[in-house]
Amino acid sequence: MAELHKFLFDGLPVRGMLVRLTDAWQTVLARRSQNPQTGPYPEPIVSILGEMAAAAVLFQSNIKFDGALVLQLQGDGPLKLAVVEVQPDLRFRATAKTVGAIEGLSRLSELANPGGTGRCAITLDPARRLPGQQPYQGLVPLHGDRGEPIERVQEVLAHYMLQSEQLDTRLVLAANDTVAAGLLIQRLPLQGEVNLAGRNLAQDEDQIGRNEDYNRISLLAASLTSEELLTLGAEDILHRLFWEESLLRFEPLVQEQGPRFACRCSRERVSAMLKGLGREESDAALAERGNVEVGCDFCGQQYRFDAVDVAQLFAQATGGSQPSPDAWQ
Repeated sequence: MAELHKFLFDGLPVRGMLVRLTDAWQTVLARRSQNPQTGPYPEPIVSILGEMAAAAVLFQSNIKFDGALVLQLQGDGPLKLAVVEVQPDLRFRATAKTVGAIEGLSRLSELANPGGTGRCAITLDPARRLPGQQPYQGLVPLHGDRGEPIERVQEVLAHYMLQSEQLDTRLVLAANDTVAAGLLIQRLPLQGEVNLAGRNLAQDEDQIGRNEDYNRISLLAASLTSEELLTLGAEDILHRLFWEESLLRFEPLVQEQGPRFACRCSRERVSAMLKGLGREESDAALAERGNVEVGCDFCGQQYRFDAVDVAQLFAQATGGSQPSPDAWQ
């Protein structure tokens, strides 16, 4: 069962969150494996995408935002794209696209940044946009300030958080084919809320790296191994790391209140996409294969439109009369 735990360190300017995605993460992988057009993800991609899923849930839970948080990695190597989308109620979906062989590759720099142009982006897309309002997006490269390669998703995202929020943040992430988990420790801001939406917190920037309480707790969090994060329960992890600290715990978010897999694709959305592509594209697919077939990259659902479906679709789009199915033969 997927679960999210939030806690504060009593009397200290530090907060934390721990997420464990189990059945929800297994659903993502199972749907991918069952897709005959793609097959399962290779093991290194499972690890990267799972760590991104855990991190995206943590980030969405860390802000008050009415809209989708999208964590995206764009690569210039075999891993071309990895995307995780999390809604405000913690429904999430994830997908990745690879090109070519990745056998023998495991490091992030090899998979997504061999050419040095890989990027990580976090996008906040409001549920109710005002006229002219655009989603907020922040970008960081997949290398450090001196051009050194970054090999872990958690290091990329910690670098992003430091630049975007100007707050000290420690992330520990791990994922395999059964669990995707993450621990976030963050120094509380001196003013306002977290800064994923681009707010300038100059006072907080002056405090980076200087808070002794945060530094101590961050070192404790960093001692958590990937094996422990993947195999131990939340209670065991928090006790092992912070047994000398006074924690204020919130009620865990589980089941319908917690992280869970859900895809927003639908036949209506696919129909709208086909209308946007135009009649010519659909006619070409019909002539080649006899139907138009569109698969969702996130959940694997296949949507098929035959000649009659396409005729009805574009008749509705133009407001004209529906042509006879014989016209397609």
